[in-house]
Amino acid sequence: MDAPVRVLLITSRENKRWVLPKGNPASGIAAHAAAALEADEEAGVRGLVCPTPLGSYRYRKRQRNGASLMVDVDVFPLAVNRELEHWKEQDQRERRWVPLHDAAEMVDEPDLADLIRSFGPTEFKAATKRLGVIAATQSRISPMFAWFQRLLPKQGNFFEQFEAHAVTIVSAADALSRLVANEGSVADHIQEVIEREHDADNITRQVLKTVRETFLTPFDRSSITALIGSMDDTIDEMQAAVQAMDVYDVRVFDQEMKDMAAIIVDAARLTAEAMPLLRDVGRNGARLHELTERLVRMESHADEIHRAGLKRAFTQYGPKDPMRFAVAREVFKHLERIVDAFEDVANEIDGIVIDHA
Repeated sequence: MDAPVRVLLITSRENKRWVLPKGNPASGIAAHAAAALEADEEAGVRGLVCPTPLGSYRYRKRQRNGASLMVDVDVFPLAVNRELEHWKEQDQRERRWVPLHDAAEMVDEPDLADLIRSFGPTEFKAATKRLGVIAATQSRISPMFAWFQRLLPKQGNFFEQFEAHAVTIVSAADALSRLVANEGSVADHIQEVIEREHDADNITRQVLKTVRETFLTPFDRSSITALIGSMDDTIDEMQAAVQAMDVYDVRVFDQEMKDMAAIIVDAARLTAEAMPLLRDVGRNGARLHELTERLVRMESHADEIHRAGLKRAFTQYGPKDPMRFAVAREVFKHLERIVDAFEDVANEIDGIVIDHA
C-alpha cells in the first residue's frame, strides 16, 4: 500500500460513478467550508477541513438545460473524526472507504486520480501546478564527502525513530483537532496531547543518544539533531496550545482557529509521509521537495488566516470585552507557532535533500 491512508468515495446520484463529495459554494461561504458542508450532506462525515487546497481537477458536467460544460473543482483534504449513521443523502448514494491506489483506479477523472495518488509516498509525479520550486543554493557539505558517506555502511535506527516521532505528531494533531471541533471530552483531548508530547520527548532523547553512540550516520550529525529538534518543536507547541486553552477555559473556537487546526493536521500528515522517504533521499528527492514546498505554502496561508482571525476578534470583542480578545489572541499565537514549527521541519528536510540527493 502507498500509505496508511484511506479515502472516502461516494457514488453520484445520476450514473452511480465513484466521486468525491462536491458541490457549488454558496454565496458568502468560503470554498473549504462549502466542501466540508458537502461532505456532511453527501457522505455523512465531519472533521476539520484544511483551507489550503490539495489541488484541482476538471471534468465535464451536464447541466439541467442539456449543456455539457467543463467545471473546475478544488480539492480540500478533510481529516474525518466523526462518521454519521444517518445523513441527508444516505438514501441517494453509497459510500465506501478504500485504499489510495483503489480510489485512484475507481474515479474516472485522470487529474483527480493523480491528486488521490499524491497522498502516497510512492507517487512522485506532481499532481498540480506548483507555484515554484525551492531553490537549492549552497550545500553545507562538500559533494565529495556526500558521495563518500553514501558508500559507507549505515548504523543506528534513526529512520525508525524519525518515523515513530512523526506518528506521535500526527496523533497529537488529531487530538488537537478534536478539541477545537468540540468532539467529545475536552479534558481527554488535552491529556492525549500532553501524553503524546511525552512520548515524543522520549524518542527525541533516544535520537540524541544514538547520535552520540553511532560512528557512521546516514546524514550529517547536525542535520539529524536539527531535524528531530524541529519535529519536537511542533508537538511542544501543540502542548503549549492545549494547556493555554485549558488555563483560559476556552471551549468555543472561532472559524479561523478551526481552519488553522486543520492546516496543522494536514502538515502533520505531510511530515509523516516525508519521514520514510528519507531512507532513500536520492530516489525520493523530487517528492520530498513537493512535500516541503506544500508545507511552506500552508504556513503562508495560515499567516493570512491568523491575521484575518485577529482582526475579526478585535472587531467583535476588543471594544466591549478586551479580556476575551486577549484570550483569543493568545490562542491564535499558539496555533501560529505550531504552523511555524512545521515550516522549520520543511526547511530541515529540504536541507537534507540538498546535501544528499
